[in-house]
Amino acid sequence: MSVFRLFLIICFFAIAGYTSMTIANHGLNLLPVFFGDMAEMGWPGQFNLDFMTFLGLSAIWVAWRHQFSAGGLALAVVAFFGGMFFLSAYLLFHSYRCGGDVKALLLGEDRARQA
Repeated sequence: MSVFRLFLIICFFAIAGYTSMTIANHGLNLLPVFFGDMAEMGWPGQFNLDFMTFLGLSAIWVAWRHQFSAGGLALAVVAFFGGMFFLSAYLLFHSYRCGGDVKALLLGEDRARQA
């Protein structure tokens, strides 16, 4: 669990730093670039489509983990738009909340108790 947590911390700060530099150099013009690359049907667009499906999977998992509650659905939206920046913080927080229990981390505390 320590290596996993270290990985999450590294991801969080790497993405925060990279995103900060990208915004400083290019502004907040993400969506036209992101979808523009997809519309061109080239490799950058293929990567963006693949990445967007991972964001969708992440959002669905977060909503499911919270049993599709209102809070879970709100977190799912944040997961979709926040990407690994959100997911790294979310998983790090819950890894401590679950006491390092991977079953509880992946399923949520309620489902882990029932399993």
